[in-house]
Amino acid sequence: MPELHLKKKIGVLGASGYTGAELLRLLLAHPLADIVLLTAERRAGQEMRNVFPQFSPYSLPRLAGLADVDWSAAGLDLAFCALPHATTQKVIRQLLTAAPDTRVVDLSADFRLSDPAAYARWYGHEHHAPALQKEAAYGLTELNRDAIKQARLIANPGCYTTCAQLPLIPLLRAKAIDPDEIVIDAKSGMTGAGRAAKEEMLFSEVSEGIHAYGVGHHRHMAELDQEFSKAAGRAVVVSFTPHLIPMNRGILSTIYVRGRGDISAQRLHTMLAETYANEPFVHVLPFQEMPQTRHVRGSNLTFIGVAKDRVPGRAIIGAALDNLTKGASGQAVQNMNLLLGFPETLGLEQIALFP
Repeated sequence: MPELHLKKKIGVLGASGYTGAELLRLLLAHPLADIVLLTAERRAGQEMRNVFPQFSPYSLPRLAGLADVDWSAAGLDLAFCALPHATTQKVIRQLLTAAPDTRVVDLSADFRLSDPAAYARWYGHEHHAPALQKEAAYGLTELNRDAIKQARLIANPGCYTTCAQLPLIPLLRAKAIDPDEIVIDAKSGMTGAGRAAKEEMLFSEVSEGIHAYGVGHHRHMAELDQEFSKAAGRAVVVSFTPHLIPMNRGILSTIYVRGRGDISAQRLHTMLAETYANEPFVHVLPFQEMPQTRHVRGSNLTFIGVAKDRVPGRAIIGAALDNLTKGASGQAVQNMNLLLGFPETLGLEQIALFP
């Protein structure tokens, strides 16, 4: 058991959303996290139990408004930022100006794109903290540990992108697949849309159906293109289509690739199994087995499967994760552990909830 005097002061900005609640679920079980600050604009002044009743038994700080926080006096060792994009840039700039030694893990999309021009093109406005944008380390933990450990600002990856990058980046780095023949068919649960009330997210609007959205122009495409291009050493423009599934949690990505030369689906499976053999949160299933979202629900795990297609040279890769855990808050806590020098698995050992 880690020594309690090593506890670090942690803040969660935007604690009233789904990722904020998931952060608290994980942090309350983390032996070295001392939760000292929670913010929520619409719920400022309330107790966390009024927003999420599951936290009734726990002693937590009262929710504060961002304008009421004195960043220099807060004494945070690390802040999780679970705020809407654009808002995040200004808040983190203020935080790090007042408290430059605080580490930040940002769960929004604000710092994921390293090119300011690309950000402006995809999000429709200039970046409000371009110096910090250049400084941010991309937080795909398993594949970027060294950079994460040295940074003070981490851009936590998106849920869809985590699910696609974990199986594909090792293969692109090894030049094992054709970068021009990648098709990602991804399906996400409802919590990926956030907690804000939206007519199109009402139960009667989404139940008993499935639909594609962001077809041909989803913002995660920019993140995928950026990271896949880095891995391949050349420009990659990926085909990616997200779908909404009427379930609470989970992402399932079915990915179609072509091996280069005589590289078979079996060989691609072997490469992924070797890459992740010692990773606690990425599990490669036996060849020809496909993952299911129910088997990772509530855990920080990603399951990956590889099967051969009926067309020679092509392979089908499946990946499943919980969009709120490994796809957001769990990966954020994993990055926190790296930043603060804790064991990477600390507080994240939950086995999936099934049934």
